[in-house]
Amino acid sequence: MKRVLALAAIFAATAVAAEPPFKGDAAKAQNIVNQVCAACHAADGNSQIAANPKLAGQIPEYLYKQLVNFKAAAGKKAERENPVMAGMVAPLSSDDMRNLAAYFAEQKAKPGHAKSKDLVALGQRIYRGGIAAEGVPACSSCHGPNGAGMPSQYPRLSGQHALYTETQLKAFRAGARANDAAASMRGIAARLSDREIEAVADYLAGLR
Repeated sequence: MKRVLALAAIFAATAVAAEPPFKGDAAKAQNIVNQVCAACHAADGNSQIAANPKLAGQIPEYLYKQLVNFKAAAGKKAERENPVMAGMVAPLSSDDMRNLAAYFAEQKAKPGHAKSKDLVALGQRIYRGGIAAEGVPACSSCHGPNGAGMPSQYPRLSGQHALYTETQLKAFRAGARANDAAASMRGIAARLSDREIEAVADYLAGLR
């Protein structure tokens, strides 16, 4: 329990002071959405492809950060390496990325569905209560009881494709994805088994 509390304290310490409202012009993003984003994420951000994340209703600060992290700059590797997304963001300006973030944040997220009753039960326990014996804090402590996330800090998770969530958690666990503040998600995912990751992902898919 002490380890759980210590982790929660670390996460709280990484939170920043209240920030001004996110600025972006959703209308200016429409052409880029139609020409670039829609094929993989759908024009309204409700991707029908399980490997591609749903973007509708996502926190704009988070979306903007991910777009920036996908982009290599000044001879440095991208903070979040993905060959497909690297090509997509290469021609985008900072304003373009802000506008895209604003656009998808304004779209209405469609609910998803869990598939396994057994996995959902386990996933719910982990999401709501963590795993004290392993030092895993409750996911809800950062992402909220309904998975809505926390503006500028933690992304919305509710309704996300289970396959995408599972893939990202495993990437964090392996260190293949490392753009999480204070290595928080890497530390948590490292303590989760494959079944526990699958359970959390399935529970989140149906969370509303």
